[in-house]
Amino acid sequence: MKLNKHILRQSAVLGGLLFLFACQQSASEKAVDSSSKSVALEKVKNNFPFYKNIVVKPGHSFEVVSWGKGVDSVGGYLLLMSDSVKNNYKSFSVEREGIITDAWNMDMDNDGNPELYIELLSKKNVKDLNVYEYSGNSFNKITFPPLSSKTKKTYGGNDKFMIKNGDLFRTFPIVNSTDTTEQNGKLKILHYSLRGNSFSVEEVSE
Repeated sequence: MKLNKHILRQSAVLGGLLFLFACQQSASEKAVDSSSKSVALEKVKNNFPFYKNIVVKPGHSFEVVSWGKGVDSVGGYLLLMSDSVKNNYKSFSVEREGIITDAWNMDMDNDGNPELYIELLSKKNVKDLNVYEYSGNSFNKITFPPLSSKTKKTYGGNDKFMIKNGDLFRTFPIVNSTDTTEQNGKLKILHYSLRGNSFSVEEVSE
């Protein structure tokens, strides 16, 4: 009888130890599970190298989201319009060649329809703009003018876009036309105007 009690007591202790080990292993697996989920979320988050929320007025905003894997300069971006007052939401997807460095909104032609300006670094030191006007519940592309052949002769990159008093300007160092690495310390300043969804450009003296 005493031997049977002793065996039962040992069995109970062994069973308790096995149960405790199983609980600890389960907790360990959950911890590993949670950790791997965190890493996965971090990887997904890094797929959006650029994000900006542009508020036009209370309840009305645009979001610019860049995405892509692998080469930074290849991928796409989304334009998201949210108008919570009118319960209206629109999206527009665009392919891109370049890295988005900034985004902003303007209404240069004063027609009441906001324009979105997407600044891209298309090459190592060369910038470009993608412009979209939001009107009639859709995003409409406005062609941004390339540099003229005359301007290209003194252009070597390192340009900057800036807004001053509601106007759009582009500046870049003037380089020698025969040697694009030689700079003479002067800046070329271009002033852009928008009328009827068409850009015009003029050179400004320093």
